[in-house]
Amino acid sequence: MCKGLAGLPASCLRRVSQEEVKKWAESLENLISHECGLAAFRAFLQSEYSEENIDFWLSCEEFKKIKSPSKLSPRAEKIYREFVSAQAPKEVNLDARTRAETSRGVREPTRTCFDAAQRQVFQLLEEDCYPRFLRSRFYLELAGPSGRGPGEQGGAPRAPDVPTRLPQCA
Repeated sequence: MCKGLAGLPASCLRRVSQEEVKKWAESLENLISHECGLAAFRAFLQSEYSEENIDFWLSCEEFKKIKSPSKLSPRAEKIYREFVSAQAPKEVNLDARTRAETSRGVREPTRTCFDAAQRQVFQLLEEDCYPRFLRSRFYLELAGPSGRGPGEQGGAPRAPDVPTRLPQCA
């Protein structure tokens, strides 16, 4: 169960505006493209013991940036062993077809060999984890006092420049 902001160590907190937090509710892309949004979402996923999904997605994003062909194979193999193979320590939930397609792609890796699996995991995050995050006490604490939403405090609007504290990932 998510413990909200109280469950985070004080050493990993920083300030973020209510306006930024409100944008996270517009789309998963907005959430994970913001450094603090990603950190908050990851902390939420950790509380649900499902951070392997965002870890895999982020690993795939980093994999796509590899320029050197000689580095593709070892990195692809590492991602495969960690997230895709049967009994992987952080195994992500993939259908059999996508898992088999990914396994074939890793044998002769290209920067796109994880694309199908990454899309499937993103869809899971978007349709399952992200809505739960937005309904969670964790997000509601970030969005505004007592879960009333950004900028609302007991009926009186909260000043937009009053920041909220949240995890920092860097």
